[in-house]
Amino acid sequence: MLQYVSTTVEHILTELRKVVVGQDYAIEQILVALFAEGHALIEGVPGTAKTLTVKTLSRIIGAGFGRIQFTPDLMPSDITGTNVFNVATSDFTLRKGPIFTDMLLADEINRTPPKTQAALLEAMEERQVTIDGETQHLSPLFTVLATENPIEYEGTYPLPEAQLDRFLLKILFDYPSQEAEQQVVANWDAGFNSRRLDQVDIRPLAEADAVMHCRMEVRNARVEPGVQHYVVDIVRRTRSHPSVLYGASPRASVALLLCSKSLAALRGREFTTPDDVRDIARPVLRHRLSLRAEAELDGATPDAVISAILQAAEVPR
Repeated sequence: MLQYVSTTVEHILTELRKVVVGQDYAIEQILVALFAEGHALIEGVPGTAKTLTVKTLSRIIGAGFGRIQFTPDLMPSDITGTNVFNVATSDFTLRKGPIFTDMLLADEINRTPPKTQAALLEAMEERQVTIDGETQHLSPLFTVLATENPIEYEGTYPLPEAQLDRFLLKILFDYPSQEAEQQVVANWDAGFNSRRLDQVDIRPLAEADAVMHCRMEVRNARVEPGVQHYVVDIVRRTRSHPSVLYGASPRASVALLLCSKSLAALRGREFTTPDDVRDIARPVLRHRLSLRAEAELDGATPDAVISAILQAAEVPR
């Protein structure tokens, strides 16, 4: 029985909609990543409420929030922290970096060199950092939501495929509909200001560990063998598609399974259906495919390839 997920999701969505308008699909995927204990890469043009969504969500779930603006001169120690010599005690004291938080917004992650990117991605995988030979554990709730701008590539360092694979999902923030954008304008005209969230009546979750309970419920859910086979079949088809140079790895099969379970729980079910797998397949796989150059010249995109694979894969009864 989903004792925590249903009530927690309902509360989060109710409070988020007081601030964010017209991004329900993207918000659902962020919650999928949160409950599946994964990290997400968020892509969208400036001004589509990426930062606002993450900041508001952290307030609702009672999580610590940190933000790093990635720049070309950012060093790994600027993220993880460093030991500083204390003259008064003649000893070194750890000055923790912004990575020591619950929800970390890594803004424009592709604007920093690979060495600094790697420092963050290592912490994402291990949920710990090593500073001067000492291991420092991160928060159990530690979640990275990294953003990148899809329209500016000058002066950027694109994430290598092996590092992209560490992100559970790649979420696209699109322009809102006309009705949603009109509502945004109306809210600002009525006095709303995204820079003053403390003036908005945002109610945090009643239980501080509600998200951890939700993660446990998602983890304990089971998936029928037929649906498991469907997950593996979809991922394996990416490796033989004529437009794909490198397909998704077995890590992608695990990611698709976990995200399908999380999405099913968000929708109020204890069991996963093929519809859950199909609906979350694009965010799980779109950043894990490398297309052939000739396919890209012909206009192929990862989402189009995934859609073709979903149409060809046999759906279990």
